[in-house]
Amino acid sequence: MHADSTLRPPRHGIQGFTLIELMIVVVVVGLLAAVALPSFMDSIRKSRRSDAYSAIALVQQAQERFRSNHASYAPLSDPDVPANGLGLPGESASGYYTLSLSNVTATTYTITATANTGKSQASDGNCKLLGVRMQGGNVSYGSGASTMDWTDPNRCWAK
Repeated sequence: MHADSTLRPPRHGIQGFTLIELMIVVVVVGLLAAVALPSFMDSIRKSRRSDAYSAIALVQQAQERFRSNHASYAPLSDPDVPANGLGLPGESASGYYTLSLSNVTATTYTITATANTGKSQASDGNCKLLGVRMQGGNVSYGSGASTMDWTDPNRCWAK
């Protein structure tokens, strides 16, 4: 053995990360989260639109059942209409949307599902409002941020 080998301690064992390496990892994870979180939340909001779709479908079916026995369509709830209107709640099943009916006549109605404030759906951009309009036997689909747009149904009603 040489004298040099006895002066140096052996270099085996676990070595840790430096502070710089840890900070780089934290920055990378932060950037990934900043990019991925908005996309994830958009996907969640898109999936929660199904709550509005099913609530609107319930109203449509109830309207057709009501009209088969009466001369016109009915509001959601009205004590002056037989059977208390449609007898449906004014909110979707999961509570993300409030439902309303407007322009109710013998051949026309408009159903609007409005995202409830305080819920994540209120940040759903141009899909805060989802609507279905029945006019003379023709159905139209619409959506919007603050007013209903009937010209681009595929934006929020993609099949």
